[in-house]
Amino acid sequence: MRWPLWRVAVTEQSMEPTLLPGDWLLVRRSVQAGRPIRIHPGQLVVTRHPERPAMLLVKRAARWERGGWWLVSDSNSAGAVDSRRFGPAAPDLVEGRVLWRYRPLRRAAGSVRR
Repeated sequence: MRWPLWRVAVTEQSMEPTLLPGDWLLVRRSVQAGRPIRIHPGQLVVTRHPERPAMLLVKRAARWERGGWWLVSDSNSAGAVDSRRFGPAAPDLVEGRVLWRYRPLRRAAGSVRR
């Protein structure tokens, strides 16, 4: 059994403007490893790269296809790695769905205009 909530940092630009580098995500994952979590089209998910399982990706679940989820980036101009490169992501690669995005207080305070 594992903790169902997980904290993940955003480091790349592929999900801009929705997510920015430096954002943190609260992610809901299955309590049992290998048991898929319920996902709906349009939700943000954290998944493992099919060819490099140590690499985590944050993507939007676009649609279910035979063999897995079609995952897309919100920013096409960022040279994103998504299903256009690796095809549908198998359900066991999807680690969880994003529940909440937050920013560190330092960054949030620095972005306030006076």
